Amino acid sequence: MYKLRQTLARVYAGAFVFYMLIPLVIMAAAAFNDNKTPSVVPWKGFTWKWFEALWADDRMWHAFQNTLLVALAVALISVIVGTAAAILINSVSGNLRSVLYGTMISTILIPGAVIGISTMIMWTKMGGALFGAEKPFPFIPGLHLSVLGQVSYIAAIVMLLVLARLQSFDQGLEEAALDLGATHGQVMRRILLPHLYPAIGAGAAVAFFQSIENFNVTQFTRGGADTLTVYVFSKVRSGITPTINALALMLICVTLALAIVYEIKRRRSASLEAAREAEARRAAALEEAVI
Repeated sequence: MYKLRQTLARVYAGAFVFYMLIPLVIMAAAAFNDNKTPSVVPWKGFTWKWFEALWADDRMWHAFQNTLLVALAVALISVIVGTAAAILINSVSGNLRSVLYGTMISTILIPGAVIGISTMIMWTKMGGALFGAEKPFPFIPGLHLSVLGQVSYIAAIVMLLVLARLQSFDQGLEEAALDLGATHGQVMRRILLPHLYPAIGAGAAVAFFQSIENFNVTQFTRGGADTLTVYVFSKVRSGITPTINALALMLICVTLALAIVYEIKRRRSASLEAAREAEARRAAALEEAVI
């Protein structure tokens, strides 16, 4: 019975990996097919021309640059807002905690199109009220509104990651530091934030990639600017070519490279930590032997 469960688990894992990877493989193969449509069938020969066309597409590179700038801004603001919200929610209790938590979480449940439209209407109306109809700047639609709209729900995702990390934090460390004369700022910088760094880093990564793949909010708030998702959408409407496959393949390769670098760094750090712990155990054993 155990062997049967083990076999079924392996079959399920293999089928799951196959289901997840085969679309990526087909998509990547289409980038090398000398066919005007993004497909592997019919196969008309190997070519690099779609990568050459992608390299010559100035609009795509401008959209990619805008996407990176927006994603970096969203990641930075979301980490600040999400971390602050998590610390605040963790420090209060009762009905206030429930209200704050529900308010932050509610943005995740709102459809992206609603967030995009609401962001555009609110900020443009606010600009008209503050500056008059003649000077609505800086509340005209643009990438700055895309950043604000995306932060409104991505910050909640960061908050959840940081809040989960806070559950393992020993509150006694703060009290001990305060009793020893540390200020609240020192406790934050030297005790609390170092404990939260893994969650903050994960939250920044999630916010960055959530921003890159965002479409609904960006579509309603971008004004005349292009981002990568908007560019791809416009290509789909006007006639998509395998240049999109070439772009997707490049993004996948960059993501895999970053994941490999991170895993190598993580394993090296783990091996160094294990070596230090082993050295400490040997030193303790020698000290006990001498005594």
